[in-house]
Amino acid sequence: MTTLCAVPCQFLGLKIPIYHSVLVDQRCSRAIHHCDVCNVVQRLESGAAIVCKSIHYGVCQPVAIPPTKARIIKKREEKATAKVSPHSPPAKPQLSPQPKVADQLQLSPQPKVVTEVKPTTSATPSPKSDPPNPAPSGSAIPRFYFPLGQPVSEDGKELKKVSEVFGTIKEGKAFKTDFGEIAKVCNCPLYWKGPLFLAAGGDKLGCVTSASFQPLWKRIIQKYHDDYSRFMAIMTRMKGSYLTADDFVPLIQDVIDTHPGLTFLQEAQEFHSRYLHTVIARIFYTVNRSWSGQISIPELRRSNLLQVISSLEEEDDINQITDFFSYEHFYVIYCKFWELDTDHDLFISQQDLARHNDGAISSRMAERIFSGAVTRGSTVSREGKMSYTEFVWFLLAEEDKKHPTAIEYWFRCMDLDGDGLLSMYELEYFYEEQYNKMVSLGIEPMPFEDCLCQMLDMINPAIPGKISLRDLKQSRMTPLFFDTFFNLEKYLDHEQRDPFAAAKEAEDMEGMSDWERYAAEEYEMLVADETMPGQDDVFDDDALESAEVRRVTRADMEEADYDYTGIGDVSTITAQRSVTSPVAATNQQEGVK
Repeated sequence: MTTLCAVPCQFLGLKIPIYHSVLVDQRCSRAIHHCDVCNVVQRLESGAAIVCKSIHYGVCQPVAIPPTKARIIKKREEKATAKVSPHSPPAKPQLSPQPKVADQLQLSPQPKVVTEVKPTTSATPSPKSDPPNPAPSGSAIPRFYFPLGQPVSEDGKELKKVSEVFGTIKEGKAFKTDFGEIAKVCNCPLYWKGPLFLAAGGDKLGCVTSASFQPLWKRIIQKYHDDYSRFMAIMTRMKGSYLTADDFVPLIQDVIDTHPGLTFLQEAQEFHSRYLHTVIARIFYTVNRSWSGQISIPELRRSNLLQVISSLEEEDDINQITDFFSYEHFYVIYCKFWELDTDHDLFISQQDLARHNDGAISSRMAERIFSGAVTRGSTVSREGKMSYTEFVWFLLAEEDKKHPTAIEYWFRCMDLDGDGLLSMYELEYFYEEQYNKMVSLGIEPMPFEDCLCQMLDMINPAIPGKISLRDLKQSRMTPLFFDTFFNLEKYLDHEQRDPFAAAKEAEDMEGMSDWERYAAEEYEMLVADETMPGQDDVFDDDALESAEVRRVTRADMEEADYDYTGIGDVSTITAQRSVTSPVAATNQQEGVK
């Protein structure tokens, strides 16, 4: 009954299912082919013979014979006339054209009756595997990704409360001072009120009515379902999916104007832009982990920015909020910049930076900083110059080398070829200057080979001989690693420090970052210099003139006349001259130096 196939064979892959109930044995080494004119036939009940047209092994051994077309049509008619069980789901109407026989075999839930034709040859029958379990029809994967927050049912209470608040306002016109209560009704932190007022169109007419605010807030609560996405919508006025430096100006300016801890600053208008740009630079330093100059919603969720903004209404002392808004931290940063910016154009050169901390930063590292290795975004403010915003990043990275952004900052500078790895040649390039400095100071330096072995043992890189960014972030000795190659003063301080004294200092300063410790110490020194009794009698004119570079007083800065063109990423703000004595008197009354 069965003869060998006399036609050419067409080879097929092994990873294919044969009809619905039979799978190809993947362990079989023989070829599989399809014979269009195979002599293997099956006798039907009616006596007719048909060609099987199935997939066989190399000796024409049939593995399965599909049901005939007449049998399939008969089953379809039986299903159409059968009564539907009350417990079974209703049949779905078939809208698409009738599928082919092979498709119906795969979709049919009933088991197939397979008739195997035994050949006359001595070939071994092919192995069969169990049929795969078909996926349940109609099953859907539940949604798990909500980029704008998981939707919640809105009952309209917020809109009703907003309408009630506008009803209590005179003539129903809410000015900027009235938006604190409106922000609270909308379940927003207090200091969202400035951006919320502008998003509602308050900058156009100077006031907002209920008719103009309610449609805006209705769109926000329908589309944005968590605080992060709503903050993004309010700050960008529902026009963008990321935050730029300009978007933070209204919020921080409102903090300056209304926070009780900054009342002494309200009269010094020329200091507003300096404080504002410092806060914005610190926000992007911590939050913008992509270095793009654009803060996204995922970056907001991974940061503590909204929590810090919420804490502003709970803490009257602005200096207790060490993240972003501390006035003491701003004062330290600006004083350090003032010492280097001798021409007071709010830009410092590479020669100016070389005087930072008496030349602590090596010249080769300074060249890397000004080469654009750590320039954010796609624009450069001024070639060969460092802006005030860039100096804020530099000082934060220099004084706290444990911060993730600081590690990325210095890694970019040391990665000369940009391959993402610090090779021993790059380390030798930076260590050579440190070696020569120690020789000139009469200090016996460590040979580079010994220094390299010490650094590799300390960092323990995953790739022998090459240090990656991941290796530095995982190591606790990263500050010492960086100081070894470009900050000789701190490197010698690490080498000469008593380990017991260092442990005692770390215990006393527990919970404070390296930057917070540095800012607290520097602020005390600056205040002591300003409040030194009888200092005008102690120093003569020459001594005071020579000390002008290293000592900066508040009165010096208040008498400065600055043009704030190109201060950083934010829009240009021009400062005007103000009277010194009222500001100094206000500062003394508030007790903030």
